[in-house]
Amino acid sequence: MDVPQLLLVGLVLLLGVLGVLVPGVPGTWLVWAGVLWWALHERSALAWSLLVSVTALLLVVQVIEWQLPPRRLRGVGVTRRMAVYAGCGAVLGFVLVPVLGAVPGFVGGIYVCERLRLGTHGEALASVRAVMRAVGTSVLVELLACLMVMGAWVGAVLVS
Repeated sequence: MDVPQLLLVGLVLLLGVLGVLVPGVPGTWLVWAGVLWWALHERSALAWSLLVSVTALLLVVQVIEWQLPPRRLRGVGVTRRMAVYAGCGAVLGFVLVPVLGAVPGFVGGIYVCERLRLGTHGEALASVRAVMRAVGTSVLVELLACLMVMGAWVGAVLVS
């Protein structure tokens, strides 16, 4: 696979990761489609095993999400700005502390957004708790899975 196509696959994966943060956008499916596109062009044992692993992981994530309570975005005051802060925090945490850093980065992004909006530590912390109870868990599970897929894809591209 040539470099422009790899960049396009990476862009699809990135759009999928960002799509997880936007309600109604099939972020998980975009991530899976990007890996499928890469595997169909790469045609190696590594590519096919990564596709199978990604498919299994994303199916397990879907089952986990069905078991979680439904998202109630507007009821707790989740805004687009908060989603951007949470997403940036998760990506930054994922880069600084691979895989595990996404969780504190996600929560930290929500906290920073609420601290700027509300002003005090106590109010921001209470708001973070409310947001995490309402929507954070399902978004975090899906985001972490998509970030893991993207990291595995980057690793596979660098190895091959």
